[in-house]
Order: sequence, then C-alpha cells, then structure tokens
Amino acid sequence: MAETRVTTPFNARSTATDVVAGVDLTGQRAIVTGASSGIGVETARALAMAGAEVTLAVRDVRAGERAAREIGTGAVDRLVRVASLDLSDQRSVAAFVAAWDGPLHMLVNNAGVSATPEMRTAEGWELQFATNHLGHFALATGLHRALASAGRARVVSLSSIAHVQAPMVFEDVNFRERPYDRLLAYGESKTATALFAVEANRRWADDGIAVNAANPGAVATNLGRHLTEEDYASLPAYDFKTPQQGAATSVLLAAGPHLAGIGGRYFEDCEQAVRHSPETPLRGVADHATDPVAAARLWQLSLDLLAGARLA
Repeated sequence: MAETRVTTPFNARSTATDVVAGVDLTGQRAIVTGASSGIGVETARALAMAGAEVTLAVRDVRAGERAAREIGTGAVDRLVRVASLDLSDQRSVAAFVAAWDGPLHMLVNNAGVSATPEMRTAEGWELQFATNHLGHFALATGLHRALASAGRARVVSLSSIAHVQAPMVFEDVNFRERPYDRLLAYGESKTATALFAVEANRRWADDGIAVNAANPGAVATNLGRHLTEEDYASLPAYDFKTPQQGAATSVLLAAGPHLAGIGGRYFEDCEQAVRHSPETPLRGVADHATDPVAAARLWQLSLDLLAGARLA
C-alpha cells in the first residue's frame, strides 16, 4: 500500500515561531548542531520558546554563548546551554557523546559546510561528506541510547535541493579517484543526509525514534560563504526564505504534533516533498535519496569508515 503524503497547516512562508505556537515542550531536551547562527539559532530559539531545554552544539563556543544570550533572558536562558562540537573531528564528536547524560527527545542535525575548496579531515575524508554526514552519523548513533530512553524521540537530518543532481558514488565517496567538484561533493553529502534518515528510521522505529530529512529551502546564511559570484550566477533563481522560515520545517519535524510517529520521509516547505521531476526543478526529492537499498549500503559504509578511523 502506498504511503499517504503528509501535509500540515503550514507552508513555505510559515516561520519556526508559527510552528511552535501552542506547543508545550516543557521537560523535553533537544540538541541543535550549528546553532550559533542562521537556521540553527532560529531552530533553537523556537524550541526554547516552547519550553524545551536546548543545547547549542557548536564549533565556536563563544559564538554559541552569544547566541544563547540572544535567544532569551530570564526563565528562558536557563533552558539554553552551549557545548563544544566540531563535526569534522571524530574526537570532538566522541567527547560530546560521552558528556551527554540522560534522555534526549530531539536531535536536529543542522550544522554543515558547503562548496568548500578541496579539504580533508585527519582521516583523509572529504570535508563536506565528513562533516555533513559522517559527523552527524557518529553523533546520532552515539546518542541512540539517549534517544531510545526518551520514548518517542525525533531526529531531523538536514538535506538540500542540491542532492537531486548528486546520487552517491559509493566507490569514491571521498573523491580520491574523481576530480574534486565542490558543488557535486556538497550535493552528495546532502544525498547522504537524506539516506541516513531512511535507514535510521528503519532501524530505530521500534525504539520509538522517528527520523526524517528536511530541506530548509534557500536561505542566505554564512553556509554560502565559499560560493563565488560565478557560482551564484550559475544557480537557479531560488525564492529565498528568511532564517525563521528556513527553520520552520526542522522545528515541525522536531516538535510538531502533526508529525508524531511519522519517519523515514523527506520534507520541505512544512510538508512531505513530492517526487522531483524536470517540471519541478527546485522542489521535490530524487529517488536516489530515498532508496532503501542505497540507505542500507551507506549505513554500512559509514560504520566501516568510522571503525577504520578508530583502528588507525
């Protein structure tokens, strides 16, 4: 039986604040990665406004502390914490996981890098794949027990429309054999984050954990700091959102009552995405980003890469 496509009362112009209006997250705990600016800080702000205890997991702790102070004062700022996390550094991820104590109700894998020059981690992994996918993969799997203990936890994995032109090349995820293409590498990393949601949800649904992928849409943030004028000229004419609008789909998946028990899907504009086609070039999800066979293959590859890093 074909699944029913999920729609909600919200749309592309809804904000994160709209989504949490009337939602009570008191007593729930959330982690938002990359929450010192842009979509991340707006995601954290909305969850905190609804009463959640939010940890800003950030590479730049000072920037995170500024964001935490800016999010709120009085009763709210006691709910906002800051912790160091560099997703490109597996030692940092392991330290963050080891320091976490107690249940976790919401994990928003928001942080990312985009269109970087060819750069590699200490393990030799291509930086965008290592940060956007492998870092979050290690974080989520490391926190699995905390998510399972929460009961009905949710994980949000941020993807991008850039995935549509970039199916996974499993034989060369780290661009060792292919010429490096920074936009293609970004797209593949975002295909990976979508596939993560498919397989994680399959594996963890029995633990009460729902995992979905979210495309926030085009938002002008510092994620695009590596893009050149030539890059921008080559991009389609996106309808840009504000950061508050870009955060809405993430917040909906993390906290919206409409999404209770729903997982393994790809959302954009606060609803389940349609299938991508040439008629909708700036919308939708490609088949290669929801393929359960590819998702299982990526999961095993990710485990193998992380195991090899620990043995090295």
